[in-house]
Amino acid sequence: MYVLTKLASLKTPEQFASHVKALGIELPIEPMVNQGSESPLLMPLPWQGRVIGNRIAVQPMEGWDGTVEGGVTEPMKRRWRRFGESGAKLIWGGEAMAVRPDGRANPNQLILVERNKEGIRELLSGLRESHAQHWGNTDDLVVGFQLTHSGRFCRPNGPRWEPRIAHRHPLLDAKFSVSGDENVWREDELRELTEDYVQAAKLAYEIGADFVDVKCCHGYLLHEFLAAHTRADAFGGSLENRSRLLLDIIRGIRKAVPSLGIGVRLSAFDTVPHEPNPQTAMEGKLGQGRPREYGDLLPYRWGFGMNANDPMQMDLTEPMQLIQWLKLEGVKLLNVTAGSPYYTPHLLRPAAFPPSDGYQPHEDPLVSVSKHFAVTRRIKQSHPEMVVIGSGYSYLQEYMPAAALHNVKAGWTDMMGIGRSVLSYPRAMMDAIAKGTSERKLVCRTFSDCTTAPRNGLPSGCYPLDEYYKGTPTAEKVKEIKSQL
Repeated sequence: MYVLTKLASLKTPEQFASHVKALGIELPIEPMVNQGSESPLLMPLPWQGRVIGNRIAVQPMEGWDGTVEGGVTEPMKRRWRRFGESGAKLIWGGEAMAVRPDGRANPNQLILVERNKEGIRELLSGLRESHAQHWGNTDDLVVGFQLTHSGRFCRPNGPRWEPRIAHRHPLLDAKFSVSGDENVWREDELRELTEDYVQAAKLAYEIGADFVDVKCCHGYLLHEFLAAHTRADAFGGSLENRSRLLLDIIRGIRKAVPSLGIGVRLSAFDTVPHEPNPQTAMEGKLGQGRPREYGDLLPYRWGFGMNANDPMQMDLTEPMQLIQWLKLEGVKLLNVTAGSPYYTPHLLRPAAFPPSDGYQPHEDPLVSVSKHFAVTRRIKQSHPEMVVIGSGYSYLQEYMPAAALHNVKAGWTDMMGIGRSVLSYPRAMMDAIAKGTSERKLVCRTFSDCTTAPRNGLPSGCYPLDEYYKGTPTAEKVKEIKSQL
């Protein structure tokens, strides 16, 4: 049974480096973070005739706290203002915005449609006002909206799954209530969906976004289409066909709003869906993760960025080709991520503590962090003209700034993306650059409450560390849920 070495027990960079060496992975860090205004993390970055003011990006984070009409609420406004407070000069999406009501992953997800236009404009203005208040200049602040349809993970009306899928999946269909082909998108429906994305992009431009992210990651619809090997129409089979929906949407946006920037957040690699192993479960704890049984499914035809004959191993051949096609379509921003929160949370969000629908670590989370860094490095080196943002940093905790500094300085990535750790401590990166260290009591420890809460129909937030959420009735409910695991 795997026993986790807690990251907090590695008190010095030397101890961290020794542990990394023992794991047999490559995860270097810089010895001195507080380099002030000379820090590579504060160097500007050119993009489409503009400048992104530093190398820090805030990743998109849904709060599961909008209105049932997909509109804006006060907790959402607070979160966006804290994004502005972070000091990051690239805000990637703020949070996922459904392009139509039935595409929501939860009943309180933002919907980027006309009726919510002014509320979302208020979110954007609040973010920019907060950034100006804390950091002065906003000319070099770039903000995008993330456009999505949740596909297999749609729950627009409550706890019941209402999936719309790219293809049938032998390991996931039962879990997400897919019982027949009626859940599979038809070609004519996909043409309508393409127009929904285009209309959402138009609204984003009118509201004042600098770019849109055509979300293609984490098992959501566009990412699932990249794995539609078993579809027999124009949207399945070959990579050209499997990429068709994504590229058609990008072309439609480019034609309708030529001056709007376009980015793609891409799950560049994946692995077989995982589950808790009941043989390693202990009282009060989920079992450690293990891959679902796939031995009779070889060659494996339900993934992207995976070796079909050994699907536990990545294969970047197709992702590299897709990125080349994205460049030809004028996409200049690429945010690299991996896996899915629904079937491989250890890969997407390396953590010491699992969400309620996850599993205990079956390997050191640093292994997944190193995979993120290695793949982002390969992509950046193969596509130097793109602005590449890397993910997977939050688990590093106090070592996050030192790893980010190394990766930017060494050219492994253009920017580091900070995810849910920004909820408890927006200024973590800027404090570390100025002082050499972040404020220890506010650093995210990957307790996963921010995922456990929405998995159980509650708003997301940092319940252990953020005073705004501490002591609320919802915090007590999260504690109760965790105690019953």
